[in-house]
Order: sequence, then structure tokens, then C-alpha cells
Amino acid sequence: MASSFASFFAKDKTFRPKKKFEPGTMRYSLHKQASASLKSGLDLREIVKLPSNEDEDDWIAVHVVDFFNRINLVYGIVSDFCTQETCPTMSGGPRYEYRWCDGVKYKKPTSLSAPDYMTLLMEWVENIINDESIFPIQVGTPFPKNFRSTCKKLLSRLYRVFVHVYVHHFDRVVDLQAEPHVNMCYKHFCYFCHEFDLLKKEELAPLYEMTNRLCPELFSVGRQN
Repeated sequence: MASSFASFFAKDKTFRPKKKFEPGTMRYSLHKQASASLKSGLDLREIVKLPSNEDEDDWIAVHVVDFFNRINLVYGIVSDFCTQETCPTMSGGPRYEYRWCDGVKYKKPTSLSAPDYMTLLMEWVENIINDESIFPIQVGTPFPKNFRSTCKKLLSRLYRVFVHVYVHHFDRVVDLQAEPHVNMCYKHFCYFCHEFDLLKKEELAPLYEMTNRLCPELFSVGRQN
């Protein structure tokens, strides 16, 4: 049987280099706190809630970076099987195609293969989270007014990685015995986005049935996006 998801995590088998927090900074402390809570086995709906006396934007910033790293890992375990030949379009089944647009090189939505889309997506996210005018590092430096809308856009596009992996490469996930771990990552992502209104419900449509099974609360109670 293929090695487990945990072994990939231990080897840092990520599609892109991991973004790390500097030890001694407030964000590093929040990151360690969030990671410890996640490993404790607590209810994910409780883990995502803002800790008392913490800034909401800091909490969101930490999680955006963590999700970038984790989703890198999720795609990393299937990337060898996601090729120009197997995935000539970035899609989530026959009904959903995701086209790339960054307003710079790709000024109009452009159809790309899944691996090309993933490369551009991860580079784009990495550039944004490394931009200190958007994700400030120094304590006391205010977040920009567009911080929340930027995070929504980042998370919306990162969600598409889950869609593609679940729809087109789930057999690979199962072969690696990674399904429980990927599911937990997905649930954590969904509950966090729901808690802070960062993802619209219609964006969950490609994985609606699975999401309803894993996170039924998102469709029954709570905020309406």
C-alpha cells in the first residue's frame, strides 16, 4: 500500500515552497496556537473561532497562509498525476471550468491546463501573502482596507484546488490512504471560511453533496453568504 498522507507532510512534499512565519512574531504565536488546537482533536467548528483578545485580521492572515501551505500539500500528492494530457483544462467535472485571469499577463479569463493553472495560482497567492503592504509583518502596522476582499479572492481560488483534486484525482488520494486527512483539511477550510464570511455558498456548488455530508451545518444554520 502507498505511504500515508502523514509521510508526505513529514517530507514537506509541497507543490510550492512553504510560507513560514518568523519565530518570535505575533503571527508565529497565533500560528502555533492554531496548529496546536487543530492537533488536539477539538471540534473544528470551535477551533476556527477567534480567540479572545486577538485581532480578527491577524487571525485571518495566519489562516490564509496556513491554508496556502496545506492546499499546496494536498495538490502536491497528486501533482505527478495531474498533467497536460490527463487534465487539459482546469475543471471540476464537466460543468465547471476555471479560467485564469490575473489582470497582468492574462487580462481576460483564459482556458489553461490544470497544471499550468495551478502553477500560476500558487505563484499569484505567494506573491500576495509576501507583499507586506497587504500582509504586514510588523506588529501595529494596519491592514489595508482591501485586506478582507483580497483574502476572499485568495480563498475562492484556492478552493478550486480542492474541487479539482476531489473530482479528478480522488483515486490517488484514496491510494495514498490520505482521504481522512484531506477531508479534515477541507472541513477546516470550509468551517473557517463560513465563520468569517470568506466564501460564498454558491462557490461550494461543485462539491455540494460532499460538503453537505462533511459539514452539514453550513447548509442548515449560521450566516448566509
